[in-house]
Amino acid sequence: MRAVQASEEPLTFTDRAGHRVSAVLAMPASPTERVVLLLHGFLSNKNSTTNKALTRLLLEAGIATFRFDFFGQGDSQGPFERITLTIALNQALAALALVRARGFRRVGVMGSSFGGLVGVLAVGRDTEDGGHVDVLGLKCPVADFPEMLRLEFGDAGMARWKQGQEIPDITGGTHPIRLNYTLYEDCLSYDVYAAAKHILAPAMIVQGDRDEHLPLHQSQRLYQALSGPKHLEVVPGADHGFTKGTDFHFMIGKLNDWLGRYLPAH
Repeated sequence: MRAVQASEEPLTFTDRAGHRVSAVLAMPASPTERVVLLLHGFLSNKNSTTNKALTRLLLEAGIATFRFDFFGQGDSQGPFERITLTIALNQALAALALVRARGFRRVGVMGSSFGGLVGVLAVGRDTEDGGHVDVLGLKCPVADFPEMLRLEFGDAGMARWKQGQEIPDITGGTHPIRLNYTLYEDCLSYDVYAAAKHILAPAMIVQGDRDEHLPLHQSQRLYQALSGPKHLEVVPGADHGFTKGTDFHFMIGKLNDWLGRYLPAH
C-alpha cells in the first residue's frame, strides 16, 4: 500500500468586505485537528521563505498550516495601495473562522513583521469574541507600525508620503511604491499593546538585535504586555529578515519548537 503524502490545497475565501483572498491549506500525511495560521510580512506573500520553512517543519510534526496573501499582495484581490490594517485584520479573522469551519480544533497563529502586528490584534479580538487560540509565535512583530514608519521615513518622508501617496521601496527596490497615506492614519486607531493584555495563549517573540527596521523596544514592550506564558528570544547580530543562514535556521527552529510544544498531538 502506498504511503499517504503531505499535500497542499490552493483555495480562495472572502473576507468580511467581500475581497477574494488567495490561500493554501497544507495537510500532513495523517489526519489532524491541529493547524497554524501563517501571516506574512509587508510587501511579501503567503509563500515567503519563513512560511514555507515553517510549513515543512510543522507538517513533519503532523500539524497543518494555513497561509494566505493579504489584500493586494501575492494572488489576492485588491490594489496594494489601498491596503489598511483594518482590511488585513479582517482577513486574518476570516481565516481563523475558515480553519475552524474545516474542523480544526487546536489553532496556533504565527506572524512575521506586519503579520505579527495583525496576528496580535487578531488573537486579541478573537479572544474578546469568545474564540480560543492555543499558541502564538511572532517573528520581529511590528507592535507600533506608526512609530516604525516615522522612524523609517522621518518627518520629511512622511510629508512626502502624505502629499504624493507613495513610499520608497523598503525592500530595496529603486522605484517608489504606490501606497495611500490612509494606511498610517488607520494604524493610529489601534493599540497593539492593549490588545496583547487580552492574550492568555503562550506567546514567543523572536527578534534580532541588529534589526534595521524594527526598534527592539517594541518587542520588549509587547513582551511585557502579554498576559500568558511568554518568551522573548533576542538573536545577537540578526537583522530584520534573518538573512544570515544560521540566524534564519535558529529563528525557524525556535518558533517551530514553541508552536509544537503548545499544539501537542495529545
